[in-house]
Amino acid sequence: MKNVKKLKKQYSDAGISKDNVCKDPVEQFRLWFKQAVDSGIAEPNGFCLSTVSEESKPSQRTVLMKSCDHDGLVFYTNHYSRKGQQLAENNKVSALFPWYELHRQINIEGTVSRVNDQLSREYFKSRPRDSQISAWASRQSETIASRHVLEQQQQEIEQKFGDQEIPLPTFWGGYHISPERFEFWQGRAHRLHDRILYIKKDNALEDNPRKDKQWEIVRLSP
Repeated sequence: MKNVKKLKKQYSDAGISKDNVCKDPVEQFRLWFKQAVDSGIAEPNGFCLSTVSEESKPSQRTVLMKSCDHDGLVFYTNHYSRKGQQLAENNKVSALFPWYELHRQINIEGTVSRVNDQLSREYFKSRPRDSQISAWASRQSETIASRHVLEQQQQEIEQKFGDQEIPLPTFWGGYHISPERFEFWQGRAHRLHDRILYIKKDNALEDNPRKDKQWEIVRLSP
């Protein structure tokens, strides 16, 4: 471990600026996400989800983004898991996409809400049957005596449903993150990295009766 301080990498990637990014951060996210997918890196839709409990205790874990629209992104989990409980207590979250191979990361901050049951049901039906069974079998985040207990629960669920269609568990579903901040980080030479921040703010102009949100784009010092 004493050689950790010697683990350095010099970045030489092309940079980003306020002038060459999309005006809409969702479009910029989609552009970078497509490039991440096309590059062949592992799990480009994996991100670190940070939540905070009502006691202000933070926790993190990696989850998978399953869809992205103009209003934000969606992931799925057990409502009674640790993250599910914290999301119920505090709907402020942070989502970090760490694309190390590309020397890029995207940090998204916003609020989370549950998606409707129909959307959760449609996604659940698209999952492999083994994954559907696992969702029923795992009491996510609860203490268990051994892996044997988990495998036994899996077998019980398989026997319960047999060849029937497996329904959406009432304790499982999707969450939608509505972004308020996007930060795009691009590694550059000599640690002079590029950081472009999008901040959402209210637009209360008289000619905009819907008071749509607008994005301000700023550069941050590395």
